[in-house]
This record gives sequence, C-alpha cells and structure tokens, in this order.
Amino acid sequence: MFPSVITTSVLFLPLVAGAAIQKRGITGPVITSNFPDPSFVKGLDGTWYAFSTNSGGKHVPVANSPDFITWTLTGADALPTVGAWSTGGDVWAPDVIQRPDGKFVMYYSADQNGNGGKHCIGAAVSDTAHGPYTPEPTALSCNTAQGGAIDPAGFVDTDGTVWVVWKIDGNSIGHGGNCNNGVPPIVSTPIMLQQLAADGITPIGSPVQILDRSDADGPLVEAPSLVKVNGVYILFFSSNCYSGGLYDTSYATADNIKGPYTKAQAPNAPLLQTGTPYSQLYSPGGLDVGPGGVNVLFHADKGTTADVRQLYAGQIKVTGKTVHFT
Repeated sequence: MFPSVITTSVLFLPLVAGAAIQKRGITGPVITSNFPDPSFVKGLDGTWYAFSTNSGGKHVPVANSPDFITWTLTGADALPTVGAWSTGGDVWAPDVIQRPDGKFVMYYSADQNGNGGKHCIGAAVSDTAHGPYTPEPTALSCNTAQGGAIDPAGFVDTDGTVWVVWKIDGNSIGHGGNCNNGVPPIVSTPIMLQQLAADGITPIGSPVQILDRSDADGPLVEAPSLVKVNGVYILFFSSNCYSGGLYDTSYATADNIKGPYTKAQAPNAPLLQTGTPYSQLYSPGGLDVGPGGVNVLFHADKGTTADVRQLYAGQIKVTGKTVHFT
C-alpha cells in the first residue's frame, strides 16, 4: 500500500517535542522513524514482532516488543530474498500469521517481473516469527489486468481454516487525479478473499470479492485486515489517498466470512482520521489487528507528508458490530 471516527471518550493529550502520545487505547509514536503499513505477530518466545513496508535498504524491516508498548527496531531484514516471480522492488505491506502446524507465513507484495511495476502477492515461510522467511517461488495472485495485487493479510479462522485478503490495485491503472483514480471513469479497487490450505500457501477454489470503494471512500479502499470476534467478522480497511489528510481507517462487518460486509457508518466510523479528537494524528492508516480483536498497530505521518510514517500501537474493543478504542 502506498502505500469511515468513533465518537468515544478517547482523549489525546497535547503533543510536545519528543513526547509520545499516551491516551486511552493508543500509544505512540512507538517508532519515530519510517515504519509504514505495519503488521505484527506474537512469537514462540512470547515476544511481539512487527514488520513494515521496505525502508532503510531492507525488504521487510523488523521491530520487537516485550509488552506491545515499547518497540525497538532490530536492524534485521525478515525477507532477505523475495520470490523468483519478483524484481525485488517495492516490497510493500507484509503480514504474518502462525499457521496450524506452528510455522509462520509471511504474505507480501512486490514488483512482478516484466510487468512495468505492477505488483503480485506472494508468501514466505519461517520456523520463527522474526524470520528470516524463505519465499515461495511462485506468486499467490497478480490480478495484472486489473492493476496488480497489493496489501495481503492472512487470517486463521476459529475453525482452523486459513485465508488471505488483498487489494486489487485498480488505481494504478486509473486516469489521473487523486491517487491516480480521481478522474472518471473511476476504477474499482476491490478487496479479495482467498481460502488457503493448512500450509497457508496453496489456494482452495477461487477468490471472492468482499468489499470495494464507494464515492465516500474517495479513490480507493486498501490495507485490509480481517478478524473474528464473538462470531462477527470485522474487516478493517483504509480509504482515500495515503498522501493526504483524508486518509483514514474504517471497518466493515459480516456474519459470514464471504460476506456480505456492511461498512460502519457515522458516528461509529471512520475509526481513525486526521483531526478532532485525533488532532495529533495526520493520515492514520494501514491498521493491522491481531487475533481476538484487541491489539492493533497502525501508522500516521510525521508532519503532513507521507515521507515518514511513524508506528502507533493501540487496543480496541468490539461490542456487537461496533469497534472503539479502549
């Protein structure tokens, strides 16, 4: 990803130079350097590990935390080598799950060989959460004719079935304007859902579309993250353009994993956006949610450009089909 506010009593304290935001449900920035499109998983050692879009010369930078509050960059690259299907450029929005046999699977998007910057999504496997991950030689999905595939996120359901969601990058073949998709005809940017075998790699059946942009979402929806809480499937996503103050985080809910998904509406959405009461956050997005729907990570811009997207941590609570920060 390059890559609708809940009216709760979440309070943001005034931000001063060098001070972290400490408020109910949200802490940060917990990493002040560039760490966009975060995801996370808990390792076998009890440590939390977070991963981000390529930066600092690494395909997948890694941070760790003992408590989900204090985070430290490790300096490692969790994915030193990408799949043979990729040029190795623009490795975006990795996501990690622990599959039923205890191993860890990383999903990521990267430039596809010979396709002019269009992305595919691929998978890589490791015995440990922090990696390094060994890439699979073939891509999971490319959706080349529709603009490519980005922002994969894995999900293990309560019945043990394994799934992955991703965005078809339609705005990459748009007609200009806001995020290249503000000029008619507007191109779809659907969120897709694919069931996988227990290995977290092998597709079962064909993918299905579970969400798409509407006029209210601006040029796109992206950055999906799926969780199940008390029988309700909650699909978090970002909308509008990442490089501006309208970028936000919202969610949609369904009773069945394949939908239909209903987008949350005001006053319950968006969940995060620039401005009151979130005046210290600019362009918050890329939210990833952990199993059980409690812990989340997301990024927000340092200043008012997307040059440095800093990492924030938080905790949410789901009541029925409504999400709010604790």
